[in-house]
Amino acid sequence: MSASPVNVNLTPATEADFEHLADLRVAAMQESLERVGRFDPERARERLRNSFSPAHTRMIVFEEKMVGFYAARPSPEGLQLDHLYIHPQFQGRGIGAVVLQRIFDDADKSGVAVLVGALKESASNRFYQRHGFFEISESEWDIYYIRPASQK
Repeated sequence: MSASPVNVNLTPATEADFEHLADLRVAAMQESLERVGRFDPERARERLRNSFSPAHTRMIVFEEKMVGFYAARPSPEGLQLDHLYIHPQFQGRGIGAVVLQRIFDDADKSGVAVLVGALKESASNRFYQRHGFFEISESEWDIYYIRPASQK
């Protein structure tokens, strides 16, 4: 992995961005979903549509290109990270780590934990574990994690 990119920008999403974000989600999840025999592009789009909240979604811009997005919303347990996707062509460049650190910074300012779920068999599990998340439960298809509130 190269040094962390300094030119990662986060911009608010709008309802008009949905189709592009859905395409990106399908591309980012395809390999993991194929691995567990559950790749269905229309279902992936529909699942995003059902939870899409532009107010809680930020697009990830790297080298002037929209390369990913995340959605994080307040929940009773802390900050729920519902989505974090980087297009496969841009994975492995440290972009996700930079974005996750910014999410942590926001959570730490509020003194709350960050929660996330990841598809079993997905490389995202290793990513979240490397960045301080601990497994708290599992379902048939997902593993759920928490990154406790900072004790700073």
